[in-house]
Amino acid sequence: MGVQAIIVDTAGTTTDFQFIKDTLFSYSADALPEFLEHHHNDFAVSNLLADIRAHAKEPDADLPRLVELIREWIAADNKLTALKTLQGLVWKQGYLKGDFKGHVYADAAEALKAWKAAGKRLYSYSSSSADAQDLLFKHSNEGDLSALFYGHFDTNLGQKKTVQAYKNILNVISLWPKHVLFVSDDVEELNAARDAGLRTCQVVRGEGVRRGDHNIVDDFSQLKL
Repeated sequence: MGVQAIIVDTAGTTTDFQFIKDTLFSYSADALPEFLEHHHNDFAVSNLLADIRAHAKEPDADLPRLVELIREWIAADNKLTALKTLQGLVWKQGYLKGDFKGHVYADAAEALKAWKAAGKRLYSYSSSSADAQDLLFKHSNEGDLSALFYGHFDTNLGQKKTVQAYKNILNVISLWPKHVLFVSDDVEELNAARDAGLRTCQVVRGEGVRRGDHNIVDDFSQLKL
């Protein structure tokens, strides 16, 4: 049997990284003070802030200090799971208010639809929270793509450049690695996935992307299963 499931990276692969940086990161930084003012006592948010205080080793950090810390981490694209989960909650507010739409490349949307129609199981894997990934595809410039996916994976299963993360994903989806294809623009992620036994393909959408020794395509339309 060939490929039964396809896991796609988002930033740089299905989605323009500039959208992530210029729209999503900027929005979460700008909206953060008001969001925390209204929601810091919410159960989920309170737990995330406790994790952030612990990670910063500042157990008594007040809201202004937390805003300062979180903005620094957003600017540095810190992959801390609590940060990414909090960002996802702020982005949800923006998506639902219609402040922006998620960016998905047209070639990625068309391929995802074709693969779904062919009976493939589709997943995404990102440093952003699983909920944030669902929102991006649900409220995308290519329409509501959320129904195409079986699920979304985030750093709760491991950091994306570690082999164990892909082994954990395989355990969740219950497939042999040779039946799973991982598509990303990032060489280190692809190397880790290949070391876990997955098939791999690198999407190189522009100059300056570090290329590896994986199958390479310019966009999803060139990717043959």
